[in-house]
Amino acid sequence: MKTTKILLFVALIVVLASCAVPVHIQNCVEGAKVYGFWNGIWHGLTSGISFIGSLINPEKYVVYAVNNNGGWYNFGFLLGVGGLCGGGGTTTKKVYSRKR
Repeated sequence: MKTTKILLFVALIVVLASCAVPVHIQNCVEGAKVYGFWNGIWHGLTSGISFIGSLINPEKYVVYAVNNNGGWYNFGFLLGVGGLCGGGGTTTKKVYSRKR
């Protein structure tokens, strides 16, 4: 039962993602601002809010800036998303047993 729900959820996500309209780099305005590292961090931190906005009004809100400077923007974006989501680290609680 649990596996069926997970598969249905994944199928729903795939179907909804296939309806997304891509923005091609050729459509960017010449001379427009090119986003760099610091903008990538900011866009990563606000990606959750941007995602909700893109579902409501996809023409106005985007999650990822298409006109970026490449690797540094991507690195900043990943740092921002990682900071938003907790960084992916885990903590474990050590239990010590006493020998008597």
